[in-house]
Amino acid sequence: MLIASQMEPTYARRVYPCFDEPAMKATFNIRIIHDPSYVALSNMPAIDVSEVKDENGSLWTVTTFNTSLKMSTYLTAFVICEFDYVTRTERGNEIRIWGRKEAVKNGYVDYALNITGPIFSFLEDILNVSYPLPKTDLVALPDFGAGGMENWGLMIFQEASLINFPSDEFTSRKAMTALIVSHELGHQWFGNLVTMNWWNDLWLNEGLASYFEYLGATFVEPKLSLDKIFYTHVVQPILREDSEIARSLSESEDKIKGSFSLMSLFDNITYSKGASITWMLSGFLTEKLFIRALTSYLKEFSFSNANQDDLWTHIQMIVDAQDEVQLPAPVKQIMDSWTCQNGFPVLTLNLTTGTIRQEQFFNRNNRKSTDSYNNTWIIPISWMRNGSSQPLTWLDKSSKMFPEMQVSESEYDWILLNVNLSGYYRVNYDQINLKRLARLLENDPKAIPAVSRFQLIDDVFALKDSGYVPIETALELTKYLAKENELFVWNVVLLNLIPDNLESTLKNHEVYPLLKKYLLKRMLPIYHYYAGFIRQNVDALEDDYFAQVYLEKLLATACWLGLQDCLDLSSELYAKWRDNPKYKIPFLIRRTVCCYGVAVGSDKEWNFAWEMYNHTDSAEEDEDILLYAMSCAKESWLLYRYLQYGLSDVLFSSNCTSIIISHVVTKDIGHRIAWEFVTENWPLLSQGYGHELLHDVLKVMGRFIKTDVQIQELQVFYNATLEEDESEAITMLLESAKLENIERRKLLIRVASWLEKNADD
Repeated sequence: MLIASQMEPTYARRVYPCFDEPAMKATFNIRIIHDPSYVALSNMPAIDVSEVKDENGSLWTVTTFNTSLKMSTYLTAFVICEFDYVTRTERGNEIRIWGRKEAVKNGYVDYALNITGPIFSFLEDILNVSYPLPKTDLVALPDFGAGGMENWGLMIFQEASLINFPSDEFTSRKAMTALIVSHELGHQWFGNLVTMNWWNDLWLNEGLASYFEYLGATFVEPKLSLDKIFYTHVVQPILREDSEIARSLSESEDKIKGSFSLMSLFDNITYSKGASITWMLSGFLTEKLFIRALTSYLKEFSFSNANQDDLWTHIQMIVDAQDEVQLPAPVKQIMDSWTCQNGFPVLTLNLTTGTIRQEQFFNRNNRKSTDSYNNTWIIPISWMRNGSSQPLTWLDKSSKMFPEMQVSESEYDWILLNVNLSGYYRVNYDQINLKRLARLLENDPKAIPAVSRFQLIDDVFALKDSGYVPIETALELTKYLAKENELFVWNVVLLNLIPDNLESTLKNHEVYPLLKKYLLKRMLPIYHYYAGFIRQNVDALEDDYFAQVYLEKLLATACWLGLQDCLDLSSELYAKWRDNPKYKIPFLIRRTVCCYGVAVGSDKEWNFAWEMYNHTDSAEEDEDILLYAMSCAKESWLLYRYLQYGLSDVLFSSNCTSIIISHVVTKDIGHRIAWEFVTENWPLLSQGYGHELLHDVLKVMGRFIKTDVQIQELQVFYNATLEEDESEAITMLLESAKLENIERRKLLIRVASWLEKNADD
């Protein structure tokens, strides 16, 4: 039994009567009456433990906690559990990590204990504001709705986020724990000590905590590269999402009170856009001035509340007191353009004239004539020319001429904007500069910093997706890839060229053999580099964070493109596991190896996967991998038998059936088999899953639809099984899928003809 609380945003009022508003801070005296065999925790240390009898004469324990500091209701917390803890004191702050007894005994929370103290000290030192509590508890719950919660002095986590197996030397697991712990520790200052006035400025909590999350984590795990990891985790994903979302980072109170639930504010805009804009701000102020301003802000508003204007005021004070950094406008005016407007800008550069113009980035393909996109931003531009960094410059109106950016006739004269993604925007270069950059990449890719290479490719594909540039322009930038040795750059290329959800459709298209020839030629150097480690010494990769996160996609693509060595490698490792079930396929690539081990093999390989799946002691992540791998079989009868097995209650817990169907339906030979299976067994399936399963299957079927006849064929079935409004919704979904597929076919024909022309380069 276990009880734990989660008050944010508005649940404190369900636990005790209160004015449940972040600005109504108070001190709290908490007392908990509980079963004597349990321990009770709250924000403050316990100061008294006594006993009391109830009317039946049973004994209860009364734990009384010290009076809290002045704080918001949403940060009050309690946990009643039978956990154990490990402890360490750092600068007088008693840190305890609590978890299930066996987890603590096996050392699973030791890593969290080792990093918590150092991150605390790092934040105290950098912010120059000391942590005001005498103790801090971090509790690992077997199940918890959020990833972590920053309650003052009593942080709560999902067990998976806090636990590390001592045998697991890989940086990627540690990195996840370091990031989550560091995020919640950042809140002890941003959120707990100084709280936003109201939820519309939630980003002052979450954006700043997300920014310090990366500083803290790379401080305790110096092998992680701060800018690469910040860019791939934070900036790139939110740029992809932000053009589609109709809200700004900071909304007016009225708008939120009037329209939507507070929970919807806890989204990627608040966290990732908040962190990205903080990163940009720190970049143009310099970290030294930025931190100085934060210290002044924290000191003024300790135990109280602030809004974003208060933060701008403190930054302005620091800027005014020095003369090294000159800004083109008041801090509030610069920053409001980023926090109070939707979306972000794209800069278009004309190198002949040296003109840069800005407009709001949006998807031109589905623009309605009624949409107005006339926002302008005040934009810091970090740039380099021919490999040397230039002084920061600003674009503060819709377009402006920069004489220093006019280039000469020489093709060795090139310009790169937004170096290392310091600013939150995309860049659209003119053809002259893009040709020069593409040439430079082919001759000397290292002349452009790795993060900027990633960004060039990500920008050009995003511009292509949104109708700013033709696909051919994007493809030109991939020619150099044989010289690219950074996995995180390769990953963004593969996600754009071979999105996960299109693998099965691309396989049936004439573009496939061309893609195979073009990409394999470029992938071989990096593939062989990593395949060597996998064959000889996979432990050597334990500090290579990106190998742990992205190597799987590279290997899976090589196998999908039919690279013989990749298929052989998968068979070898899979056979090794069949010969000795105690052997562990390296975790980094286990999913791909099992998939292709089954795909290349016969029913013997499939049966082995089935047998291992049914072993009682296989770990949960291995079960997921095997469920997926068994859908990789290349023989129809195996897939059909797999689906039959899936129906049997004896063989599977019921929720696996839909997982099996959804794996099989995405495979190139599986989608017809899965569809037939669903229609034949619908009476049984609909009892267990209802319409959700059908929706999911139809969504995937949509990827293969090119004609109305195909839609009608599916309709015959779902019109008979679904309510009218549901089947209309599905028809609309399939109609739009059909149009997308027709558009995609046109695009693929262009890709194919470009690949044919460039196959031998």
